[in-house]
Amino acid sequence: MDDLKNKKLLIVEDEQEIRHMVEGFLRKEGFQRIYQATNCEEAKQIIQLIKPDLAILDVMLPDGDGFSLLSTIRQYSNIPVIFLTARGEDEDRLLGLGLGADDYIVKPFLPKELVLRLLAVLRRVYSTPKQEQFPVFQLGKRVIDLQSGSIKLEGEEIPLTAKEHTLLLKLFENRNRIVTNDALCQAAWGDDYYGYENTLMVHIRRIREKIEVNPSQPQFLLTVRGLGYKLMMGGRD
Repeated sequence: MDDLKNKKLLIVEDEQEIRHMVEGFLRKEGFQRIYQATNCEEAKQIIQLIKPDLAILDVMLPDGDGFSLLSTIRQYSNIPVIFLTARGEDEDRLLGLGLGADDYIVKPFLPKELVLRLLAVLRRVYSTPKQEQFPVFQLGKRVIDLQSGSIKLEGEEIPLTAKEHTLLLKLFENRNRIVTNDALCQAAWGDDYYGYENTLMVHIRRIREKIEVNPSQPQFLLTVRGLGYKLMMGGRD
């Protein structure tokens, strides 16, 4: 736990009162390496220079929005991201998670809930034992390297988010067999996975965009209607 609380956190929020409040209760919980940004440009500079271990992003920022910011960040960093925003519509939540956010929390929120969910993300991303070896396998011309957390195709390297990595690992461990929606949700979100079925569909779509030649007609990651998904290892690219 102490190792997790030594991680560098970035708060991206233009409202000073909220920014200071979030930093205050994070420090109270034992986090000390906390950075602040008030807009997209500051956030990008801090991420590139400081390389924080997790970012908490607002959606509405003075020089852009958090969704566009996350899309830009994902071009060069797999830093875990939690959205903390007043925009609570289902479409916004699914958009944020679909872009690769690890969690989406709507204002107003309970400080303790933010801390618990932040710790859950840090645990999932950083608590894997260093000696654990993840599989490397091939789907057509694509090499799925779960050890490095990337997909390689003809010299290009496409990064995987933490959720995509978790889901692909679960599918690979049960390759050529059906993995239920419940089993995938539990792997990605733990025991408190109820209500994440639509979010799972968003992540599956994002994975298909990275591993399939034609995501609309998948060869490898197949839907088994009413049950879940199946990763087929015998297809051709």
